[in-house]
Amino acid sequence: MATDAEGRVLRVVCGFCGSQHNYRGGGGGGETMSPGGAPGGGDPLPLVSEREGGSPVSIASAGDRNSDLEALLRRVLREEMGLTSVVPAEKWRGGDLVLRPQNRTLQEKVLPIDTFFHKIVMLRNRLRTLEQQVNGADLPEDQKLRLQSYITGCYGSLTSFNILFAEAEDQFHGSGSGD
Repeated sequence: MATDAEGRVLRVVCGFCGSQHNYRGGGGGGETMSPGGAPGGGDPLPLVSEREGGSPVSIASAGDRNSDLEALLRRVLREEMGLTSVVPAEKWRGGDLVLRPQNRTLQEKVLPIDTFFHKIVMLRNRLRTLEQQVNGADLPEDQKLRLQSYITGCYGSLTSFNILFAEAEDQFHGSGSGD
């Protein structure tokens, strides 16, 4: 996504989660950045980006307090909204999802199940956030109920993917589940 003047990769779009973050060096090429983010002999790239949080990255700038606050807010929101780590069932880990067209002359698409699973979990988390936003919105009750029924329908449509989840409490539930 971004390189320096010498062509070294600085930022990438994550192939697993789709987020943008600092390049982590994955090829063992020893790419480094200075503490200010400029290329060339400094500290190695951080294991997590400022955006992803975990342990905030110190960049020695006025933005430190903002990124520390952002990381803290992200952690608190994840905990409060129940957006915890979700793992796929053991039998699916490391497997592939194969999409094979009926016309055998066309190329099939192979996607790691872990990547697909992560996208399903992100969709579930966003539906939960949408549900919370609808419940907290200043809308007439009939509109809230209508929007809530659409969200419940989405959960119900996604129950086919429940076979991917290791824990039953992480699965999708349609109407009648109390979700």
